[in-house]
Amino acid sequence: MKRDERAFWNERVRDIAPYTPGEQPRDRRFVKLNTNENPYPPSPLVIEALKQAVDDRLRLYPDPECWELREAIAGRFEVQPEQVFAGNGSDEILAFAFGAFFADKVLFPDITYSFYPVYAQLWGVPFERPQLSGDFSINLDDYTKESLHAGVVFPNPNAPTGRSMDALAVLSIVTARKDSVVIVDEAYAAFAKKNLSAAPYIATNPNLLTIHTLSKSASLAGLRVGFAIGDESLIEGLRRMRDSFNSYTVDRLAQVGAVAVMKDKAYYDYITRKVVNTRERVSAALSSMGFEVIPSDANFIFIRSPSRKGEVLFERLREKGVLTRRFNDPRIADFLRVSIGTDSDMDMFLEACRE
Repeated sequence: MKRDERAFWNERVRDIAPYTPGEQPRDRRFVKLNTNENPYPPSPLVIEALKQAVDDRLRLYPDPECWELREAIAGRFEVQPEQVFAGNGSDEILAFAFGAFFADKVLFPDITYSFYPVYAQLWGVPFERPQLSGDFSINLDDYTKESLHAGVVFPNPNAPTGRSMDALAVLSIVTARKDSVVIVDEAYAAFAKKNLSAAPYIATNPNLLTIHTLSKSASLAGLRVGFAIGDESLIEGLRRMRDSFNSYTVDRLAQVGAVAVMKDKAYYDYITRKVVNTRERVSAALSSMGFEVIPSDANFIFIRSPSRKGEVLFERLREKGVLTRRFNDPRIADFLRVSIGTDSDMDMFLEACRE
């Protein structure tokens, strides 16, 4: 008799539906446009810094407080190091934040980053998912009129739609929820056509936390570094969560590489402009073919074919060697999220769409 593979799982593990990451193929035959990685390499300063750090110091634990990195981030964002928290990717920081700041209820859009309901279930936090409007924009009233004590989390720009809100719209939610924490996940904010970041407003909004990653705009998805910016009390809450799991979440090499990122703003501004220019060119080309293209401020686009179901388009593109991302939510089942690659990558993608 075969033993139940779940026999030793507790109720939390049995009930949770884990996040499913995008496919990571083991061969090189695909144009990989499914996981929002940056198509350009990290700064040469980052590579050199990592090479210099590979020495006998690896026998030592890294700085658990990431002070050099926090000082570098603080200098870039014009805040204090005490207002910065560094972690092993933004996903880890989001997980800590759900555990530290949400209890009674949390609100996030019905179409958004699919890790949010996983975190809520993991921590036992009730959640509601206000529906995005027909054009996939956030309805501010859903987050400002609610009278119950509830936290809020959303990406800006949103994922997987790419739509964004300006900072004033974000602040209207923050001020309406002054007794609850509002988390703005700014993973893709660097690719916006104008500055969307709410980080400059943390000094006057102690309930505001912005979360950032070096996986997208900094081309360091393989190094796993994220950071949060917020009031010192929020940073202390994240620190308490971290130290209840593992005080050394950011390894020595990751800290070195991330510090180097902060020293080469010119390089990263350059490759970000390249991604944005390619995004606009590809969006226009798809629109001319009859595709519905949601206006995007991210390093991806959200599209729907005029003639193919989403599942069919996804499979046809895969057969042609192009990987994209499709989600099973009925409301967006016919849409694909397409990461922006190099110009040659996107030319291959457009040709496959034409065919």
